[in-house]
Amino acid sequence: MHLARRARRTALAAASAAVGIVATAGLVATAAPAGAAQDPLRYVALGDSYSAGSGILPPDPDAPLACLRTTLNYPHFVADRLGADLVDVTCGAARTADLTERQYPRVAPQLDAVTEDADLVTLTIGGNDNSTFIGALLACGSAGAVTGGRGNPCERTYGDRFTSQVEESTYPAVRKALEDIMARAPHAEVAILGYPWIVPEEKGCFAKLPVAAGDVPYLRDLQATLNGVIERAADETGATFVDLAERSEGRDACAPAGERWVEPLLFGTNVVPVHPNARGESAMADAALDALGY
Repeated sequence: MHLARRARRTALAAASAAVGIVATAGLVATAAPAGAAQDPLRYVALGDSYSAGSGILPPDPDAPLACLRTTLNYPHFVADRLGADLVDVTCGAARTADLTERQYPRVAPQLDAVTEDADLVTLTIGGNDNSTFIGALLACGSAGAVTGGRGNPCERTYGDRFTSQVEESTYPAVRKALEDIMARAPHAEVAILGYPWIVPEEKGCFAKLPVAAGDVPYLRDLQATLNGVIERAADETGATFVDLAERSEGRDACAPAGERWVEPLLFGTNVVPVHPNARGESAMADAALDALGY
């Protein structure tokens, strides 16, 4: 789909090109130059470390150090391909609360960057609420180390605790975040990305991601639940949901180095483990552009 502001600009340019000037000798149509230049899209990027590309070099010189933002994150790829004017306020470890509150003393609420003239807003958010990702990974990693990678000690210990938090707390927070964005930028296209797969469906990779074999599907189900509530929030608010499930299948942290989009906990290439690499960020940009109709 095309952005409302962009459509209006295109229509105005076309109308200008069709205007004729009436000459004294008769009606002579003199067309304005075709292909009049358009203002670039105003693009605001929000979100957490999966939006910021935390752990990928080089760092963004315009970003606060604590945000661990790179110039090779998906917002930069999207902006380059659209020729958009990018305002990137993504920040590692951001929660939905950090859209309206200061994440760090010198880091303004991310929603401050969203103004009425925005044409496009993207974000990845929700994974840090309730410490969903880091909490579950640390819990399952610790449990897996005790059993030497056997069984499903994390699932037996925590049961549905993590998924219940996502459904009961993360879902309404993500929905409210999308509503707040749309209220600030009523003419903007808003796209929220799901998270690419971190673990495969079944067989894990204990040496690189120390999670017990039986807990790999447990973590996969948790991530599917998170992506599901994000999609639900998008559908209910009219935002575009960028589904990465099919695209990232086989590109998880257990995939070979040349194929994976997410780096493992051990023996990876990123400064920040269990996060997308530059290949993954570029693929996330491709998915966003496809979902937006570009």
